[in-house]
Amino acid sequence: MNDKTLRLLEFDVIRERVAGRCLSEESQALLAAELPLVGNMAVAELKSRVAEFVSLLGSGFPAPSLIFPAISVLISRLGKDGAALELEEAYALGLFAQSAVSLTAWLASERSGAGLKALAKEIPDCSEVAREVFRIVDKDGSLRDLPELREIKRKLQGLRRELETITNRYLSDEDTRRMLQSEVATQRDGRMVLAVKSNYRNRIKGIIHEVSTTGQTIFVEPEDVVRKNNDILFEERRLASEVARILRELTARIGLRREELTVSREAVMVLDGLRARARYSLDITGCFAMDANDREHEGRLALKKARHPLLGGSVVPIDLAMEAETRVVIVTGPNTGGKTVALKTVGLFALMNQFGLALPLGEGSSLPVFDGVFADIGDEQSISQSLSTFSAHMTNMAYITSLATERSLVLLDELGSGTDPEEGSAIAMSLLDHFIACRSRVIVTTHHGILKNFGYTKPGVVNASVDFDAKTLSPTYRIVLGIPGESHAIEIAARNGLPADIVERSRTYLDEERADVSELIKGLKSKHQELDQAEAARNKEEQKLREDRRKSDLRELRLRQKELELREQGVGSLRRLLLESRKSLENLVRELREGELTREKTLKVKEFIADLERSSAAENERLELEEASLAELNEKEREELTRLALQTPGPKSTTRSKKAGSRGASAGGHENGLGKGRDGGAGIGTDTLLNRIPSKVEPGIEVLVGTSRRRGLVLRSAKKGAWVVEIGALKMTFPERELSPVAPSATPKAEITIMDLAPGAPAAFELNLRGMRLEEALDALRRQVDAAAMSGLYEFSIIHGKGDGVLQKGVHEYLKGQRVVADYYFARPEDGGYGKTMVALKR
Repeated sequence: MNDKTLRLLEFDVIRERVAGRCLSEESQALLAAELPLVGNMAVAELKSRVAEFVSLLGSGFPAPSLIFPAISVLISRLGKDGAALELEEAYALGLFAQSAVSLTAWLASERSGAGLKALAKEIPDCSEVAREVFRIVDKDGSLRDLPELREIKRKLQGLRRELETITNRYLSDEDTRRMLQSEVATQRDGRMVLAVKSNYRNRIKGIIHEVSTTGQTIFVEPEDVVRKNNDILFEERRLASEVARILRELTARIGLRREELTVSREAVMVLDGLRARARYSLDITGCFAMDANDREHEGRLALKKARHPLLGGSVVPIDLAMEAETRVVIVTGPNTGGKTVALKTVGLFALMNQFGLALPLGEGSSLPVFDGVFADIGDEQSISQSLSTFSAHMTNMAYITSLATERSLVLLDELGSGTDPEEGSAIAMSLLDHFIACRSRVIVTTHHGILKNFGYTKPGVVNASVDFDAKTLSPTYRIVLGIPGESHAIEIAARNGLPADIVERSRTYLDEERADVSELIKGLKSKHQELDQAEAARNKEEQKLREDRRKSDLRELRLRQKELELREQGVGSLRRLLLESRKSLENLVRELREGELTREKTLKVKEFIADLERSSAAENERLELEEASLAELNEKEREELTRLALQTPGPKSTTRSKKAGSRGASAGGHENGLGKGRDGGAGIGTDTLLNRIPSKVEPGIEVLVGTSRRRGLVLRSAKKGAWVVEIGALKMTFPERELSPVAPSATPKAEITIMDLAPGAPAAFELNLRGMRLEEALDALRRQVDAAAMSGLYEFSIIHGKGDGVLQKGVHEYLKGQRVVADYYFARPEDGGYGKTMVALKR
């Protein structure tokens, strides 16, 4: 990556714009000197961290106010014997340390990505430095009113008042006032003096400080003013000495943290550079190009709707695709077709991608990581070096051929121009042969017709053209692969005012062979358009067939799930019937015992009970086999759900959010469970994997309880063989044999959050107030209490968190004043403790 190529492709302009978004002058200077990376892993890591920053900045999570003054020189002075920072320098260190602490806390938040959190952990804690500085310095940078300075400041104020009294005595005295040139006292060298007329210079005894240019005014410091000025000067020196001592001691204390400040400065500069890249990426509404070095897009260079970032809003997007096996693209077409712009766009995007920036292009674009980007664009004529245009191009080509590798991108504009067409074409083809042998990725523009034939005779070489509307004689800026372009030179010349007779004579010079080639190109272009349309129709039909098959598979899977649930319910009903039959028989036996019994009746009853126990044991064994079969079927269903969920495509989201790791909802637009797809069909998201029947009872699963088969949530183990289950607002203990695990409910537990505070919202079992301001929280609580009283929900809980206790105190004060509230208390420690309040309403 040499400076010449960076200037030709205008990357230096982009880099300056990115650097201008830095918060620190030091990181701005560092970023302005950085070059694009060339390693695959390094580029991927840089883009990942920038994408995390983009996601964080775009999430709406407020960023702290950050100020990072330049402190490298100040750090170098710390730790030296007798070193003392000036007040402004100490203030700069304090601001840096304070901002570093704020940045660390912001990046450590739950909304930040893993990469940024890891970088934030590398920033040492500078809070002690900030505390030391702002103990002495105010937030505006002025010295605080410290106890050790107050006595000196009071004495200074008293002396200044006394000086003012003495001065006013001179100014108010009638005899003295006529000797003065001015009735206002002035200062010379920091001392109070009187402006005395020269003819009265001996009338007022004192020290003469200055004489005016005209000699008419003498500035005299009277003797009694001299003494007072001396006293003031002494106290000022004493104050300055005390301030110097304080700053010297402060410098020594901060010097102990010199290493932390050094590491923090380096880490902050890195993070500031990442933030500037993310800010620029957001400002241009860019997307991150996919890594073409992975298996899915290996070696593929594809730009979709690419817009050159320096051409403004009127730029026409371009599309370009080079498969892995394509090493050279030869672009031909008219001069006004945008070939050079396309060339520069590809090169600039490659550099921006390896600089960690999002690009102004469409989703699905991909770029390899190049070890070098080389360009030969424009007129290189140099009078000072006695170089013609052709010589300058050849000098540049010699440099490029010496460095280009199979991982390089070479961009050549008007290859072979500036000399005899035949010789220029020969050199151009020889150069392309060299790059093909090196397997470099090359995009070249040319007007030489022989190079069009070259594109058809060499493997890995593809012809391309910039599309041109022959009717309007205007470019469309669309790049068409596989078809060479026509120059349309005669048509363009006629449109630009060349005399008609010259134009017609030019046409006569075109031989028949050239005309045949022109017709061939037009035919190829037409066939290419037909193939594109057929390919688009085939892809659309194939996508529809895949979607129909997916919907069919999901419908069949839901039917099988329903069948399993019905079979489970049948097994449970049969077990309950056996238990109830046994209880009825035991009651009958008890009644017989209470009446008149004979030995014969007793033996028959015992024999009946024994037979029933044998039958019951056999039935239990059959039920256990049935349950084992159900468990096996459930496991198969879970595996099938996993397979389908992983195959189900999700909705399209921006590349930015993909890089940040937020994949959005599942194929049906739902975040969990089975739902409706975008086209009305069924959809399954990855969270559907949770909608399965657990194989055993454990905390957190949903179960059917007892003979009533009410749905409940298992909270914890109570004792051996028993579990605490939450049913509605009640918590009860049941033996494990009365619990039947079921698939989780499709409707999640109601919870009022910031997003559903609209009036009329239903009462919730649990009101979550975390993250709200007190006013918002009390408004949500008021609606919850009203809704609960109206709907008959007499018990619910409120999650307010612990924090600094503002929400907790506000919630309790509100509940205390509500007549409808019967009681409120903190939850048990295992259920939230002081961060959660249980509320009971009057019945």
